[in-house]
Amino acid sequence: MAEEPSAKRHHGKTSDKRTLTGVELHDKETLEIVCTSEPDKADEMMSRLRMKGGGLYSSFIGVDVEYTSEYEPPRMAAVLQLCVEELCLVYHIAAATKWPKRLKQFLQEEKLYTFIDFSIGGDKRMLDKSGLETNPNNFIDMQRKWKDPTTNKYYDSLADVAGGVIHPFYKGMKKKIEKKEDHKLWGTSPLPDKLIEYA
Repeated sequence: MAEEPSAKRHHGKTSDKRTLTGVELHDKETLEIVCTSEPDKADEMMSRLRMKGGGLYSSFIGVDVEYTSEYEPPRMAAVLQLCVEELCLVYHIAAATKWPKRLKQFLQEEKLYTFIDFSIGGDKRMLDKSGLETNPNNFIDMQRKWKDPTTNKYYDSLADVAGGVIHPFYKGMKKKIEKKEDHKLWGTSPLPDKLIEYA
């Protein structure tokens, strides 16, 4: 199968290829985060995610998308994050020159796993705009399915739900980056560590 160029702005040579291990969460929980813009490394990580999530029972893969700055149009998907348990792939779309071979098939999966995102409308639109269609029958929007019983909001934020359900540590997760200034950096390469950890 020929490698397909991505339908986005190209930034030339790929540059992101870092692994952050032992990224601390709550109660000594840690993550292994692989940030890459290299298609082969992303394919390798998707194989690891699939093996981790594809046991006897169907499992869940967390998904999130970060976008290029709204102040520098056209606004596009800049980062795709896929996570199973403590293993996360941060695929830096904005620095990549072509799609990983397995990515489109991975996002279309119907039986092995289900994708979970939070407020997925914008993420799906940005992925579609970038040429990555998702399987609409295999995505769950946690914002619509789960409510933090301690809030009175119509829709809770990801920080509300994660802080109320998983651990209070997550209540402040959105405060770890400067919303306006740091969001301008999603399209740059290499990504700063704090954005990789945030993703």
